[in-house]
Amino acid sequence: MATIPPLDLTQQYQTLAPELDGAVQELLASGRYIGGSAVATFEQAFAQYLGVPQVVSCNSGTDALRLALRALDIGPGDEVITSPFTFFATAETISVVGATPVFVDIDPVSFNLDLQQVAKAITPRTRALMPVHLFGQPVDMERLMTLAQDYQLRVIEDCAQAAGANWADRKVGSWGDLGCFSFFPTKNLGACGDGGAIAVQDPDLALRMRHLKEHGSPQRYYHTELGINSRLDALQAVILTHKLPYLDRWNAQRRAIADRYGQALAGIPGLIVPQAVAGGTSVWNQYTVRITGCPGGSLGRCTAGTQPQSAAPVPPCATPGSPACREWVRQFLLDRGITPMIYYPIPLHQQPVYQSLGYHPGQLPQAERLAQEVLSLPLFPELTPSQQDQVIEALRACGLT
Repeated sequence: MATIPPLDLTQQYQTLAPELDGAVQELLASGRYIGGSAVATFEQAFAQYLGVPQVVSCNSGTDALRLALRALDIGPGDEVITSPFTFFATAETISVVGATPVFVDIDPVSFNLDLQQVAKAITPRTRALMPVHLFGQPVDMERLMTLAQDYQLRVIEDCAQAAGANWADRKVGSWGDLGCFSFFPTKNLGACGDGGAIAVQDPDLALRMRHLKEHGSPQRYYHTELGINSRLDALQAVILTHKLPYLDRWNAQRRAIADRYGQALAGIPGLIVPQAVAGGTSVWNQYTVRITGCPGGSLGRCTAGTQPQSAAPVPPCATPGSPACREWVRQFLLDRGITPMIYYPIPLHQQPVYQSLGYHPGQLPQAERLAQEVLSLPLFPELTPSQQDQVIEALRACGLT
């Protein structure tokens, strides 16, 4: 039985090793490890790929969001509308600059912001919208930008999981005022360490962020405001420059794997497969199914823990689609050498740190329900048909009803 990880980065490296090794050795020999032509070359190449005037690199996707908020002067007293179903950094950066995250429920098909509810959440304190292109699925940016223009709001796109995704004929990150990317190794375009970047339309905003990420310094030892230290290492820039030409090919492979999952898993009782959003091009950073049934039906295996040995009947699961059902399926896959992941088990409005915001259970029902049901299957460009078959067969065999 083969072991199947959620992501295998070693295969990608082995494919690119001849060119990466040479480029890295050349950079190491140069002695230029911070800034320089390596970083400028990547920024220019990524800006051209996205179709934006400039890209400002930084040391993480988290800092990309924080720099974007700072550049727009969003802070205490301001509200930013965003998703409760995403990685913590999305909301964390809003709070770190002193603003308040306002969570709007999500669409259960795309897992992205329910745009019908965004307008209802706008108040006189709202300064910006922060849509998240979750799992590589693009938000309807035409509708969102119209809404932002109607209310004169800024738009910061969280594109951490969606490098290369399109809405209509434009790359995500090129629609809003600012588009924030992560190059964490698990991303579609991943570095060999941390990294991030911001796609920028306005040259003045780009210049402001370049100062902010260098301790608020427009020139050495001269500081006009309090900034941070957030630079993309030259080593990571070289690696990303060599990976960028492969991004569209890798994303196409991801789409083919997602299509095959969808065809093979459709119709399994108690399991909902994700659908690519109409009007956009998804890049499937994650392939996330929903466990809405009970494994074992009347055997109640998810609540009993194991199949009962006694003759006494075990009642069926009282809450199909509960975390107990999902955990049983997850363990079933683990026992067969398959490692699924859960993104994300607790929606942000229910995190302990945000209790003071006053959200109550049931206020954002879709996010709360999905947090109990989602399970992400292995998906990476190098996943083989035989590996994928092993995942598919295990899901068919787990007894969901």
